Amino acid sequence: MFIDSHCHLDFPEFQTRLPEVLANMAEAKVKNALCISVDLPYFPKVLKLAEDYPHLYASVGVHPDYEDTPEPTVEFLVETAKHPKIIAIGETGLDYYRMGDRSYESMEWQRERFRVHIRAAIASGKPLIIHTRSASVDTLKILKEEGAERIGGVMHCFTESLEVAKAAMEMGFYISFSGIVTFKSAKDLQETCRQVPLERMLIETDSPYLAPIPYRGKINEPAWVAKVGEFVASLKGVSVEKLANQTSENFFQCFQVNRDTL
Repeated sequence: MFIDSHCHLDFPEFQTRLPEVLANMAEAKVKNALCISVDLPYFPKVLKLAEDYPHLYASVGVHPDYEDTPEPTVEFLVETAKHPKIIAIGETGLDYYRMGDRSYESMEWQRERFRVHIRAAIASGKPLIIHTRSASVDTLKILKEEGAERIGGVMHCFTESLEVAKAAMEMGFYISFSGIVTFKSAKDLQETCRQVPLERMLIETDSPYLAPIPYRGKINEPAWVAKVGEFVASLKGVSVEKLANQTSENFFQCFQVNRDTL
């Protein structure tokens, strides 16, 4: 049994294919998936997926790439997170990749949004889903300043160094690997994956993006988290069954999900 810990089934790529995508999940033995919120105007679609399908869950939050959009408040996130199918706050974090020639100071809105999410996660008791790109130093700094070790969560679609992974794990975060780890060019990430303890690891698709080998370049979907799992199992020298069972157990622990309700 696999679990896709991060996907975007509300995105347009799936609107006419959802029954097929869910059937593919079942065939690939992907029992559950977490549908991730990136923008408040589209959040109702994310929540409806979780409400309509017992094996899907949802998060609530605003992605750092979305600049001109309604800002969440701590109060809104905490109140919304009371819904039983919402199991996480995010995705949130920092993304300086597209900063271009803008100044560091001009990105303060992103850092403040990140702090709002961390405070809401602590207040609601729901773990964080962290996105970090070209911003790992500030990401770790703000997590520490805000006391994120009190709630933990997951560093999603991890592509950073082993040192960053260790720092995150010290604060109680899991490290999630996506289809990127299967790419031939991802040798450093593969070595990091070998070093991350299986007990602190999750797997994901981030679909519709980042399809793993042998599907690279296609629209990704939750069923293909099995390919990520197979690759990671080979990297770590464990059976696919052990990888699937442990990452599923980690999902239950990270997101405080009762397996009896699945």
